Amino acid sequence: MASGPQVKANLEEATRLVALAAAAGAHIIVLPEYFALMGMRDTDKVEAMEADGSGPIQDWMAQTAIRQQVWLIGAGVPIASAIPGKVRNSCLVYDNAGKQVARYDKIHLFSLSMGQEQFNEARTIEPGDVVKVVDSPYGRIGLSICYDLRFPELYRAMGDVDMIVIPSAFTATTGKAHWEPLIRARAIESQAYVIAPAQGGYHVNGRETHGDSMIVDPWGVVMDHLPRGSGVVVAAINPQYQQTVRQSLPALSHRHQHLKTVEAG
Repeated sequence: MASGPQVKANLEEATRLVALAAAAGAHIIVLPEYFALMGMRDTDKVEAMEADGSGPIQDWMAQTAIRQQVWLIGAGVPIASAIPGKVRNSCLVYDNAGKQVARYDKIHLFSLSMGQEQFNEARTIEPGDVVKVVDSPYGRIGLSICYDLRFPELYRAMGDVDMIVIPSAFTATTGKAHWEPLIRARAIESQAYVIAPAQGGYHVNGRETHGDSMIVDPWGVVMDHLPRGSGVVVAAINPQYQQTVRQSLPALSHRHQHLKTVEAG
């Protein structure tokens, strides 16, 4: 997507895209970070915050999951924080009965100071501190959001997962340099499918996001991708293939959980 500052308009576009994905046979549909709101100011998401379990964005997710009979995942949902002036950046998971079955709050908060690009999510977001994994009829799914991608220890902490979702809104600058290598690395090291929908294009607030939404298999192969703009990326998850990868290259069983560093000299 290339979301804007109007929640209603963004949800209308998301409705269209979810329907396209469902028509293509998708059972799990993942929306990018900030799918419902890419505000003109950082504080816009604070003004749009919702109580956990109630609000227009959450209602839309529940109703859409029921209507399309899919598991629906979306991030950047501004859930109320206990800290005044801040929200939680939440990734919510709804099953096909419209029930919220998981909520992950973004742990790692993005900051960047590079020329004219200045970002500091900590000004308006309270970080989470709990790793979340959810069981679905289609496999075990690890939840993460955007900047989390740069911290492999988070994905190690998920344990054995079949899929990892990384809904994102990478900047054009960082995305061009780092997006695909990091996405593929997370798939390779976890020997899991990675589903990475992203904001991609020019936004009303003047921001440019990288896009390149993609699904990557456990060997690190990009199965499908969309460079920019609105659209859907679809791929089939094959548990047997994943098992073959893990049996052929049993890297997960070779991990050393407790390593000791010794200073030389």
